[in-house]
Amino acid sequence: MNDSRTLQLIAGLVPPASRVLDLGCGRGELLAHLRDQRQCSGYGVEIDDANVLASTQRGVDVIQLNLEEGLQLFDDQSFDMVLQLDTMQHLRNTERMLRETARVGRLGIVSFPNFAHWPNRLSVLRGRMPVTKVLPYQWFDTPNIRVGTFADFEALAGHCGLRILDAFGIQEGKIVRWAPNLRASVAVFKFERATPDPAVIDGDGQD
Repeated sequence: MNDSRTLQLIAGLVPPASRVLDLGCGRGELLAHLRDQRQCSGYGVEIDDANVLASTQRGVDVIQLNLEEGLQLFDDQSFDMVLQLDTMQHLRNTERMLRETARVGRLGIVSFPNFAHWPNRLSVLRGRMPVTKVLPYQWFDTPNIRVGTFADFEALAGHCGLRILDAFGIQEGKIVRWAPNLRASVAVFKFERATPDPAVIDGDGQD
């Protein structure tokens, strides 16, 4: 979230005065922006010591927590909005965290690098993993555990019982709505939980 234009585009999806939980809040830039410009309140969750310190110095309330451990700390629907921005690709249990995002928030927003962006496809056709502004690492030193596409998330959202309320791509700080799976380097989705969690239905049947 270092790109100020991308930050503003994401912030525009958050209703004013919302109670927000930012998962993987980094240095707290977005939460500080939401507090100052949209009168929002809430918390960030971050594991990195330096990022926790930077967030605190911005006056952002931050909880140091490993997201792989889940969000049992928070009650159902305890936030108006839960943000999971540029985080999914670093998590081992992506599906679990997406379900948790929908559980603790009335609305959720995710963003992640879109591996189906056309320069990435071209790199793969040439036999090499892509290295771009959004995916800046070599294959052997990347912190990303997985890669995904705009179309992949649409399928995952349906699998998790989520209703997509808005979806678009971002390319060079501009919104891309036509063919975003091909034309955008970043995918953005706003969603809500549309049905009872399929994992619960398939499990013990309790809600």
